[in-house]
Amino acid sequence: MQNLTDRGERGFGRFNWMGLYTLAQREVLRFLVVWTQTLLAPLVTAGLFLLIFNIAVGPGRPDVMGVPFLTFLAPGIMMMTVIQNAFANTSSSMVIAKVQGNIVDTLMPPLSPLEILLGYLAGGVARGALIALSVGLAMALLLGLVPQNLLLSLAFVVLGGAFMGALGLFAGIFANKFDQMAAITNFIVTPLAFLSGTFYSVDALPPLLNRLTHANPVFYLIDGLRFGMIGVSDSSPWLGLAVCTGATLLVCAVTWQMLRTGYRLKA
Repeated sequence: MQNLTDRGERGFGRFNWMGLYTLAQREVLRFLVVWTQTLLAPLVTAGLFLLIFNIAVGPGRPDVMGVPFLTFLAPGIMMMTVIQNAFANTSSSMVIAKVQGNIVDTLMPPLSPLEILLGYLAGGVARGALIALSVGLAMALLLGLVPQNLLLSLAFVVLGGAFMGALGLFAGIFANKFDQMAAITNFIVTPLAFLSGTFYSVDALPPLLNRLTHANPVFYLIDGLRFGMIGVSDSSPWLGLAVCTGATLLVCAVTWQMLRTGYRLKA
């Protein structure tokens, strides 16, 4: 009978598809069973942002980059919601498993580090995509906003979910306690989401802040989705695709190495 060790030592080109599917299914079902918290709540939050800005700014707000302010704002809020929830999905799943001591249930099965990485990312990307769909439908009904380039919009939503999902998994592996995870969320993820052109055009920033913003991959996610949705952007969407793809691959590679070595996962 083939033992677990033999099953885990698969040669090049052999992939545990059943194990990957099972892990991905677990991560997706994990947020679906509490859909009011993971899917409905972000939709309400996005709606509140639009409502508050509409009340605070009012109809007298001048256009931004040639489009009405709310139209300019909507894609940024959509991407901000996607990346925050993709990060929360993978990071919370990993840190809860570590704190509760059941991370062994993920590490013991014959899953390679790549399969574990892809399984967790599937949950983050799926949650981000479902949130983007719900927010997009609401914006279409309320604002009449439909994507001008659906494929490009979808590409940035998937990249956003993958990038922040991998970053969330990295943070979940690094953090050993909930307060460490909260610090990463509050002092790194939230500023990245809010200070990346979500609510404004970066052309309005001073030169130094403009350059710093262009070094932030989250800016290209927001800017790329804005181009896909309404056809305007602060930078080239093709440059954004390249930057976001490179950043996603880099974070995935670092996280894969942490999984491969068992960093902060194995005693």
